Amino acid sequence: MTALTRFPRFFVTSPSACPYLPGRQERKIFTELNGAHAGELNDALGRIGFRRSQSVAYRPSCVGCNACLSVRVITGEFKPNSSQRKLIRRHSDLEVTACRPWATDEQYQLLRRYLATRHPGGGMTMMDESDYADMVEQSPVSTYVIEYREPAELGGELVGACITDQQADGLSMIYSFFAADRPERQGLGNLIIMDHIVRARNASLPYVYLGYWVKGSERMAYKTRYRPMEVLGPNGWSLLDESVAAPVAEKQPAFA
Repeated sequence: MTALTRFPRFFVTSPSACPYLPGRQERKIFTELNGAHAGELNDALGRIGFRRSQSVAYRPSCVGCNACLSVRVITGEFKPNSSQRKLIRRHSDLEVTACRPWATDEQYQLLRRYLATRHPGGGMTMMDESDYADMVEQSPVSTYVIEYREPAELGGELVGACITDQQADGLSMIYSFFAADRPERQGLGNLIIMDHIVRARNASLPYVYLGYWVKGSERMAYKTRYRPMEVLGPNGWSLLDESVAAPVAEKQPAFA
């Protein structure tokens, strides 16, 4: 490894409104991923809670708050419950393909539909085709776009996609989107996660990284459906305690 890889330079963003907990502010620490060892650096940072966005690795660094916790599913021990098995059967006709990280108009149009249905008014709704292409294609590491498509006899429509990094110890789900406006395809978000768990296990990868979980944030509640799950704390990775991950409300989370 080069000295730059061993000792990357880190930067801190200015505080801004927290998108998960009202009344709080967020701040991130980040570094660039570039050069021949970008993959190794991304793997190492991923194990200590960093996430990738294009050629940047970042993690929360908020003053007086550590609510954002990195979580990962233990792929070899995951067993779908009855409702998850039913969901897998419901969508068993979908054709899944791991594609090179190349943006298509079909993917972009699906993203626009997803954002309009699930996150209207959110910051990503302003993304144009060029922004989306950058999100997919500006990756210095091993990245795929996993596509979920209806069979040809039903028209072959793209109904789901996930930008996914393959790390040394698992798959990192960077961003997924799907046809949330298709009631007959309800549950695609959950299906995409379970498919990644199976893919990682088949590849002998022990983890699927789901990003950050925030207790008390309804938007994040779906992540605790996949057990056993590990959470990154001050003393490293440990199993997420059932009582800690108990839902805070009966209302269904937005991600389904």
